Amino acid sequence: MEIDPKLEREAIREGLTRYPDLGQYGPTLTWKPLFQGGAFQLQYRERPPADHPDAWEFQNAVVRAYKRLAGVSAA
Repeated sequence: MEIDPKLEREAIREGLTRYPDLGQYGPTLTWKPLFQGGAFQLQYRERPPADHPDAWEFQNAVVRAYKRLAGVSAA
């Protein structure tokens, strides 16, 4: 699956409204192919601390925003 760069930027911007401190790590949205289908995930230019309390929720917010913007089903 190709990630639309415009929608990716918008989804990350939406996520950063709730979790602005994670922007400093350079997040990008990627698609990881799996045996059946695939999964969206965030990659970072610089990895946030492993114990960062909002990293997981930020990823979820960005993925949900991208799926909504791109019209991708939740399945």
